[in-house]
Amino acid sequence: MIYDIEPGGDVMTARTKRATIYLEPELHKALKLKAVETSRSVSEIVNDAVREALSEDAEDIAAFEERIKEPSIGYSEMIKRLKENGRL
Repeated sequence: MIYDIEPGGDVMTARTKRATIYLEPELHKALKLKAVETSRSVSEIVNDAVREALSEDAEDIAAFEERIKEPSIGYSEMIKRLKENGRL
C-alpha cells in the first residue's frame, strides 16, 4: 500500500482526497485537542463525523422510501388517530 504523509505528520492512504474546510476557531481548537487525547488524526475524526452524518441521512432516506407508498392523511385525521390511541 502507498502512503502519503500529510503536513503535520498524519499518514494518509493514497486513496484519500484533500479538501479545504473552514472551522470556527473554537471548533478547530476542540478538534485538535480531541485528536491529541484520542491519539487520532484530525482527518480521522472529521472523516468519522462526516461518515456518521451521511449514514444518518441514508437511514432517513431509506425510512422515507419504505413509507412512500403509505397513504397520506391530513392533520385532523392524525389528531383523531392520536386521540383514539390515547397519545393525546
